[in-house]
Amino acid sequence: MSAASDTLSAEYQASQEEVLSLIQIIEDVARGNYSNDIMEFTKPGHSKMIQRVAEAIGMMMVRIEARELRLEQLVEELRRLNRVLEKNTTQAVIAIAHALGARDRYTEGHAHRVSVYSERLARRIGLPEEEVERIRIGGVLHDIGKIGFSDLIFSKEDVRFNEAMVEEIHRHPAIGVYILKDLSFLGPVLDYVHYHHESLDGTGYPRGLKRDQIPLGAGIISVADCFDAITTDRPYHKGLGVEEAFDILRKIRGKNISPELVDAFIEEIRENGTL
Repeated sequence: MSAASDTLSAEYQASQEEVLSLIQIIEDVARGNYSNDIMEFTKPGHSKMIQRVAEAIGMMMVRIEARELRLEQLVEELRRLNRVLEKNTTQAVIAIAHALGARDRYTEGHAHRVSVYSERLARRIGLPEEEVERIRIGGVLHDIGKIGFSDLIFSKEDVRFNEAMVEEIHRHPAIGVYILKDLSFLGPVLDYVHYHHESLDGTGYPRGLKRDQIPLGAGIISVADCFDAITTDRPYHKGLGVEEAFDILRKIRGKNISPELVDAFIEEIRENGTL
């Protein structure tokens, strides 16, 4: 073997310590732990073989990181588009809920008022903003199941409800959930729509839940719904004044509706007024 070959061979020889250190870094890279440690092995003082391997691994890391960055950007863009889609879908469903008011002048604006009252109560008791928003949406959508009601129930004439009509009314929370069930991004909102007519004593519907079984969001919407129903004109009664409504809420406080929510709601209305 010539002297030149011996020199070339010597340049590519690496110590066991160098090889083991490089292998450890390569294993870290394989686990996704990228660092600049690999670049130390590209500098003079290491064998040509170690330098070439380190340079190859370094270039591979750069390409992988670039691809991962691009994937992260694509994922974030998909998330953004998904948020836009969720918002647009929610707005479309909310528009349908508001359209219910066109069928009955007595309940026109009811969903909006319940939504605002629910939002105010949720914020008053200190719930996080994310939960406040869910409750606001739940307030808008709480009666969407009534879209399937017969025209007789929405009649503007005085109608005496028979057993079949009462049963139809009691089905509206379940119908609402059926309408919304594929909108999985609504999350807990579905439960708020489903259980806003439950009572603490178990006499509510559709499932007869009691006390802690009733989601807080549903309880908040229940208070707002009850107050608005009492204070607005309906086919079966003339809307009452605020203080009269407070008296009724106090009577069902602890039996049908959470005492704490009733108290907080009355404070909120007294301080900030009605719609």
